[in-house]
Formats: sequence, structure tokens, C-alpha cells
Amino acid sequence: MAETGITAPNQVWVSDITYIKLGSGSFLYLAVILDVFTRAIRGWALSHGLGGELSLAALHQALSGGCPTIHHSDQGVQYAATDYVELLARKNIQISMAEVGQSQQNGYAERVIRTIKEEEVYLSDYQSYAEALNQIGHFIDDVYLTRRIHSALGYLTPAEFEAQWQKQQLASIL
Repeated sequence: MAETGITAPNQVWVSDITYIKLGSGSFLYLAVILDVFTRAIRGWALSHGLGGELSLAALHQALSGGCPTIHHSDQGVQYAATDYVELLARKNIQISMAEVGQSQQNGYAERVIRTIKEEEVYLSDYQSYAEALNQIGHFIDDVYLTRRIHSALGYLTPAEFEAQWQKQQLASIL
């Protein structure tokens, strides 16, 4: 991870939103916040609507476990909303946004969304919000975090990688 200049958990979080189609033809929206160093999903939320409360719910969940130095997103209205920006400012989190039309500047978030879609969403046929919430929640909180290895993490899961990093930090102090 040193090649990115990111050397610790909670240094840089990235965020994005995607849609999920239900069997009925209606849509749900998923907001995700990813820790770039550990690849751990720090917060996520699922909603019927695309309003600011979706991204804010994911941010509140993420902040319950830590606080980044930098929060990066695209320039979506959800991330520029007053409540969202004010919460980041109150926590002294530096706000970073991709340039308009430059989705590659949010590549880590785009990649985790693609992983969720390819490995869970596209393989499922959710009939209801509750079913999608349950299955996506299981994938993110259990499969992705504790079972899915990442080549960028030395073929460890995000949970294993972060635990190993914490152990190394403790050993260097002692």
C-alpha cells in the first residue's frame, strides 16, 4: 500500500453509490464507504431513495468505528449536501472530490461496488428490500470482510490484513 502514500487504516476513505434492481422492477440504492488501506468497508446503507439520508447513514455507520483523515467521493449531490459536509467538517476530515466526469479518480470505490455487484447482486434475484438488505449485508459484513482475499493485501482478507497491521504496530512499540 505504500505506493499509494497510504500507510495506515483510516487515512483515506472513499465512497460511492450504486443502484440495485429488485425482481419487481423497482430500484434500491446502496452507499458504501471503503478504507483504502485495509479495503474494509467501514460503512454502508441501503435505501429505496437516492437522497442525502442514504450517504449520511453510511457515513454515520463508518464513523462509529473510526475517523479518516481524508474522505473522497465523486461530486454527487449526496456528498455535497450540507449535512454531509458539515459532519465531515465537525470531525476535521478533509474533503476530496473527483473532478466532474473523472470516475477513475474514485477507482477504489468503483472497484468495491463492482465486486459487490459481480459477487453478490448479479447472482441474486432480490424480491424485496428486506431480502436485499439481508443478503447484501451478509455479503459485505461476513463474506467480503472476513472471507474474501485480496491480492493487494497479500492474499489476506480485509479483517486479517488489518489485524496483522495492528499486531505489527504493537510489536514495533514494545
